This record gives sequence, C-alpha cells and structure tokens, in this order.
Amino acid sequence: MEQRFRVDLRGVVDLLSQHLYSSPRVYARELLQNAADAITARRALAPEADPEAEPGRVVFEIEADGTLRVHDNGVGLTEPEVHTFLASVGRTSKRDELGFARQDFLGQFGIGLLSCFMVADTIEVLTRSVTGTPAVRWTGHADGRYLVEVDDDARSSVGTTVVLRPRAGSAHWFAPDQVRDLVQAYGHLLDVEVVRQAPETAELRLTEPRAPWEIEDDPEVRRLALLDHGTRLLGSRPMDVIDLRVPEAGLVGVGFVLPTASGVGPAGHRVYLKRMLLSENAAGLVPEWAFFVRCVVDTSVLRPTASREGLYDDDLLSRVRESLGAQIRDWLLDLSVRHPDRLAAFLRVHHLGVKALAVRDDEMLRLVDAGLPFETSRGTMTLRAFRRNAPVLRYAETVDEFRALAAIASAAGTPLVNAGYAYDTEILERLPRIDRSITVRRLDPGELAARLEALPAELEAELAGFLRVARDVLVEFGCVPLIRQFEPVTVPALYVMSRQAHDQDAVARDLAQADDLWSDVLSAFAEVEIEHRPELVLNWRHPLIRRMSAGPPGATLRHGIEALYGQALLAGHHPLRAVDTAALNRSFLALLDRAFAGPPAGGGTGAADPPPEEMP
Repeated sequence: MEQRFRVDLRGVVDLLSQHLYSSPRVYARELLQNAADAITARRALAPEADPEAEPGRVVFEIEADGTLRVHDNGVGLTEPEVHTFLASVGRTSKRDELGFARQDFLGQFGIGLLSCFMVADTIEVLTRSVTGTPAVRWTGHADGRYLVEVDDDARSSVGTTVVLRPRAGSAHWFAPDQVRDLVQAYGHLLDVEVVRQAPETAELRLTEPRAPWEIEDDPEVRRLALLDHGTRLLGSRPMDVIDLRVPEAGLVGVGFVLPTASGVGPAGHRVYLKRMLLSENAAGLVPEWAFFVRCVVDTSVLRPTASREGLYDDDLLSRVRESLGAQIRDWLLDLSVRHPDRLAAFLRVHHLGVKALAVRDDEMLRLVDAGLPFETSRGTMTLRAFRRNAPVLRYAETVDEFRALAAIASAAGTPLVNAGYAYDTEILERLPRIDRSITVRRLDPGELAARLEALPAELEAELAGFLRVARDVLVEFGCVPLIRQFEPVTVPALYVMSRQAHDQDAVARDLAQADDLWSDVLSAFAEVEIEHRPELVLNWRHPLIRRMSAGPPGATLRHGIEALYGQALLAGHHPLRAVDTAALNRSFLALLDRAFAGPPAGGGTGAADPPPEEMP
C-alpha cells in the first residue's frame, strides 16, 4: 500500500536544491556516501554474524537508456529499517541501531538519498539485509508518495541497489564521463573499490589504493611524488610540501606551498571527511597569514556544516587552525636551518605571509631580521646587515617619504629603511623585543634638515636679500626658506615638514572644517603649541639656486621661488592645497611667458628683470 512521507517532501527537496546544496552534483556524493556507510557497517559485524562477508565494492552502472544503478555489498536494510531511514527524514531516534550515528560512519542515510530528487522524479531502492530477512523494494516519488514491498526477487545478494532515471533536463548528470568525474572527485580516496560500468566500455576503477600522504617510500621519493600530486591539483608545481597532522581531530594530510604569490585572504583547502571529499574550497583551516599554503587533508572528527560542503567553525576547528599554523611555522624555521636556499626562494615569493606572522611571533621576527631583504637607502639588504653600519635603525613610514628623502638622508649620514609596505613598521618597532641593543626610530624630516650642511656664515650673510625675497613669497604657504648644501646635487629644493609641523597642519585642517564647539576645542589645543612651520630647504650646490640668488629681486625671481616650492611638493608626494595648485599654475605660466616674450613694440626690454638669455 502506498504511503506518504511524514514531511512536506517538495519543501524538503526545495530546501536541498535552493538553500542547502550548492549544486545537484552532490547526488553522486550522497549515493557514494550511503554505499560507503553500508560497507563500513558490514565490516563492523562479528565474523560469525556475516560468514559470507567479502571486500567492499560499489558499482555505478549506467545503462543505454541513461538509467543509473548504484550497487553496493554493504549491510543492507530490513523492511522496518527501510521505513525508518527512508520515510522519517531527519528523524534520529532509530539511527544508531545500525551504528550510523557513531564516529565510524558518515552521513544520514535518508536525507542523503532524498537529495537524488534533485535529478530524478523517482527513486527505487532494492535491498537485502545481512540479517537474512527477505529483500525489500522501496519506490519513492517526488510528489511525496512511496511504496514499500517485500520482494525476495528484488536482489539476490546482501547489499543495496539504488535506481535513478533522470528527470527532464537532468540527463547530463548521468552521462558516463560526468559520473566518472563526480565519483572520482568525491570518493577517489575511499578504502573500498568503486567502479563505473557503461555500455561499450571496459569497467573503470575510480578509487586509488592509498592517499598521497600515505606513500611510504624514501623521504625524497615521497616528497617528489607529493609534489607531482600537487602539480595535478594546482595546475603548476608547488614550491614545497609540508606534512600535517592533528591527532585530536583525526586529521592527516599535506600542505602545498604555492609557486606564485596569491592575494592576501582566506585560502580554500581540499578537505575529506573520513576519506570522502567534503569541500574543494574549505575556509578557516589555517591562520590567515598562511595564505601561501593550500592544504589537502582528511579528518575523522571535525564537524561538517549542514550541507556537508564545509567545516563547522567550532572550538575544535579553532584548535586545529592553531596547530596547523604552528606546523607551518616550524617548517619555515626548519628551512632557515637546513635549506636556506629554499627559504630564500620562498621569501622572494611569499614574504608577505612571513611578515604577517613576524608581527606576533618572535621566532618569525628573527627569521625576517636575518633573511628577508628590505629596501634601504644603501640598497637592498636584510635588517641585520643594515644594522652593522647603522647604530640607529631609522625608517621612513611611507614609500613616498622614503623615495623623497632616501638619497638626501644617505648623503647626510642618516641611512634609512623603507617601511612603507605592509607590516614593515610593526616589524621594525618589534625588533627591540628580540634584541634590546637595537634602537629603532621613525625618521623626522625636521631632524634630517638639521643634519644637512650649513653654509659659511659670511656666505649666508651675503644671501640675506635672496632669503628675504624667498621668505616673503613663502609666507603665503605657511612655509619658511632655509639654505643648505647637500647631495644629490640634482635636487634643487626639498620640502621638509617636521612631525610637530605635520601635527599642527592636521589641527589647522580640522579647525577649518569643524563646527563651533569643536572649533573652540581645537583652537585651545592649537594655542598651547609652539608654532612649527614646514621648511623649503634650498640646495646651494645646485647651479639653479646660485643663479637665482645672483639675479635681481623682480617678478621672475618670485615666480621661480614659487615654482621651486611646487616642484618640491610634487617630488615629495605631498598633498596639494588649493593655494599650492594656484601657485604652481601661476609660476608655470609666468615663467613660460617670460621665456617666450618677444621685444616690446617700442623697442628695448621694457622690464626690470634680465633679458631671457640671462634668466636662470
């Protein structure tokens, strides 16, 4: 007699296809998992309870009309068990009678089978129990009807056969090549024999005899074999392979070190649950800093999500993440001691991940200090090498600041490290934790200006008129002129803003945008500060500065000073205010006009400035 499911089957199927599973392709996984569960249950029986036991075997048989039959020689089901597993979707009270809820078995038989309604309108199950009871035929329909019949001819041997006929639009899921690919993807590590049978083709085995990490050859032979496996998996040869093991989670596997730099972010890993593929892109398995590793692992304890396509983020997964991070860290430290050449190759590609770890790990900080090259004003070198000739480790906090000041700082006897990239500042500031003799200071451009060589007093006195004109021009920009001599000679002027001047400038900007209440507060703060102004440091060694200082104090000189001011701002990558942009445009156009001016209509130069050929 036909019966109906105790739940809204259409609603369940909609839940599975629209909200739980990412694709109908999981039907193959559920069939394979149910078959593996049944074989595992039969293996657990005492020998006297199953004298005819044979090695586990699963057959995916594809018939000429597209029908798919999945045979297993597992424990089979009795008629009462059929009602329990196939009629009570989600019910758990009877599940442990076959041990399916124990740690040794996977999945939930009924809900897994119902996932097949995503690709078929009818499911037929033919099963014979190892207990010796007659065979049973169960037929379920997508509209919620099902029929259970005792049919001793349905199946002659112990085990189960599931029969699916593709629904309209789903035939491609049962194509021989598609079935092969799906079963191999999900179950190639299962320790049972799984084969595909299709018309006019030989039987094809779809499972492997052992997992890649179970290879027990010579260590180097094993490593090369694992790298070959990683090449097939990633599409390119990994840089290295790391053995991974967390006994608490029943986890074993390997991590492949990517051969190219990847974006910083969560990495997707291939995770198997009791040798069945759970996810090809599982997140949260390793710490975020280890984004250069792609793991392939099998676990017997970690909890899957409801869709069985990811890992449940619980305390155990958190401990696994910490343990795997420690193992990756130990691998790096081992490389630094035993394989420095491989470490150097690794750091050239994946320095960002190591730097992220060094921010909070002293051993990684030592590795970065000794082995990771940094950009400095003396060339590219490690921090340890830089400190050999620099008692104080000074750094520029941004790339723009470093590029603007590196050559000048070096000439002034103040070597500089570029700390403008990710994690660099934090790493430099943490160095005294591992060596208290290290002194680290952020470069203050004002301090650098004070180190530049001053002019002789008599020469500076001769330039007082020139500096007076410069001071009058620069007052509009809140800047003061300073004349020094420094290398490189190719830099005519340098815009220097000390930390104090920078802070005051920030307060002034906020004050201009604040409402009345905050304006009063910021004004009070600004009043207690000693005024610090940015400096335009003119380089006496540059020929242009010498020619300008020798010229008359007319409009051309004033425009020239404005142009130097604007050029120094641009060279130092400083932000331009409206007044700065206006000065740049004004000076540029005025100097162009002066350079291309012809003789006036009345003859003569008609100007107080020198003629064009004498202009600087």
